[in-house]
Amino acid sequence: MPKVYWTEWNKMAAFYFLFAVLIGCVVPLQAAVNNQLKGLIGGSTLLAAFVSFAVGTATLGVIAVLTNQRWQGLGGISQAAWWHLTGGLMGAAFVFGTTLLAPRIGVAAMVSLIISGQILSSLLFDRFGWLGLATRELSTPRLIGALFVLAGVLLVNFGDRLSK
Repeated sequence: MPKVYWTEWNKMAAFYFLFAVLIGCVVPLQAAVNNQLKGLIGGSTLLAAFVSFAVGTATLGVIAVLTNQRWQGLGGISQAAWWHLTGGLMGAAFVFGTTLLAPRIGVAAMVSLIISGQILSSLLFDRFGWLGLATRELSTPRLIGALFVLAGVLLVNFGDRLSK
């Protein structure tokens, strides 16, 4: 059998893949935690999302200090177009949305629908290279994979109706 050499690239790729899975595992946990927080602060989904972002902002600030980030780099923010700053808006909408949806439609339904939206938009970003991303073709295997994800979403959301 040929020897498999774990190059630095392979190790980093494995780390990145595992990190992506970990982030995916945190989404339902974050929704559940924020839903519990909402109950403690008067039932406001908006305020729960606000507190979540405030804690996240403070955490990122501490990490930036501990890792000696170059704060003067923030001086370049004045050159940003308005849309460069919409990432925080999208993040806030995501946190607010998951906090709102998890108790209403269930975590599995919510996450499966989020994933289907991510797959759809990701394929479009890959195909057209929007916002300076590298282009990647929509190959048959990738499209089949997307259809499997869609089938999974349908089964997660409506599969119990099929068994009756």
